[in-house]
Amino acid sequence: MPLHRAIYVSDAVGDAATSLLVLAEILGEAERNNRRDGRTGAMMRHDGQFLQVVEGRRSDVDRLLDRLRIDPRHENMRLLSDQAVAGRLFPESLMMLTQLTPDAARLLNGARLDQLGADRAEALLVQAAGALPLPA
Repeated sequence: MPLHRAIYVSDAVGDAATSLLVLAEILGEAERNNRRDGRTGAMMRHDGQFLQVVEGRRSDVDRLLDRLRIDPRHENMRLLSDQAVAGRLFPESLMMLTQLTPDAARLLNGARLDQLGADRAEALLVQAAGALPLPA
């Protein structure tokens, strides 16, 4: 099965920026939908922004991105990366919530999530998750 990976950043709206309950709701929905659609991924919420990577079949990733574009819990969605890949970064995670660990914070180096390029955003999520990329 060909795999696809998309990485985006967006601005959280209202309670989505700070509420643990809203974050838990987002993760619950993502896990249910990703289990159904065979997607995996990880997300981070930091300083009022979301950074998320989603992996799966192209059609499933595209369908999710279409839904995310109209989700009222965030706005200003910017796609950082949208490409075919050889393997998953998060093969065991329906939707992992990552935290800004000290090592990950060094990668961020004081920048906002929306200032990251695709490679740095991917590295940040991998570092924060403590995951290693699968070999090609």
